[in-house]
Amino acid sequence: MKRCFLGIDIGSVSSNFVAVDESLNVIDKIYLRTQGQPINVIKKGLSLIKNSLVDYKVSGVATTGSGRELASLVVGADTVKNEITAHAVAALKCCPDVRTVLEIGGQDSKIIILKDKIVYDFAMNTVCAAGTGSFLDRQAARLGIPIEEFGSYAVKSKNPVRIAGRCAVFAESDMIHKQQTGQCLEDIICGLCQALVRNYLNNIAKGKTLEEPIIFQGGVAANIGIVAAFEKELNAKLIVPEHYDVMGALGAAIISKGQYEKKGYTSFAGFDIINYSYSTKSFQCENCPNCCEVIELCSEGEVSARWGDRCGMHSQVRKKIDQAI
Repeated sequence: MKRCFLGIDIGSVSSNFVAVDESLNVIDKIYLRTQGQPINVIKKGLSLIKNSLVDYKVSGVATTGSGRELASLVVGADTVKNEITAHAVAALKCCPDVRTVLEIGGQDSKIIILKDKIVYDFAMNTVCAAGTGSFLDRQAARLGIPIEEFGSYAVKSKNPVRIAGRCAVFAESDMIHKQQTGQCLEDIICGLCQALVRNYLNNIAKGKTLEEPIIFQGGVAANIGIVAAFEKELNAKLIVPEHYDVMGALGAAIISKGQYEKKGYTSFAGFDIINYSYSTKSFQCENCPNCCEVIELCSEGEVSARWGDRCGMHSQVRKKIDQAI
């Protein structure tokens, strides 16, 4: 049976699953909304991608994203990687000479600078919603425009209006004001795209030299209005990869193949976990002044793992499980 490798990216807005073969070709990819239920979305994602892997054996699994630790415990991941590493690995797969990676997701934004195929510098924005996919979704819904068509309105603009883009609240207020003064929708949307790009470059990319080739990835890369605004500001052509929306999961899948080549086996729990019941809860440990908030994962009514403690007293449960695998 042919081998495949699975990458899982659990984010606050979306969760992505990518399976690659031994040549790192994408077999299948799944994009789902997390909707505040990471365990349910993990089970749903596995159940969907399983249908494409009937001729394959999963030989490696890696997790990334804000929910990577939880996902690794549920699926039995071989390795857990941060988002910067996963996105950089995927970008290098698509463009071996890439120097700059721009990534805008549903809830955060990041920039990665590479030199000689190694991450040299990076920055992330997880504080302000301005410029993220969720903010654009909200504005599209408020204007009654499908998010898939949002960018096409921007590129039709003849005279973009200037929108204050440093804050999501101010940007929305400015848009409403421009509508009330009679500005056309295309010019307002184009102005918003330009404002969000300026915000990104003035904050996340501040002080960094953005050299070509430049890859733009993340769900917002589907917005041709944002792409056009970036290209105008940078005076450079952006590369939008084929799998721009699942690059974190793709990078994780590639990393899992490398891990398998080192270990020669996988800790993947199998697709049967789709049928298991899971629950989580937290409690505050009062055994020392640290008062750590410990998170507990239960499977089928039994404690599978705990994490969050600094001393390791509670996370011993996880170590015992790992040793038993």
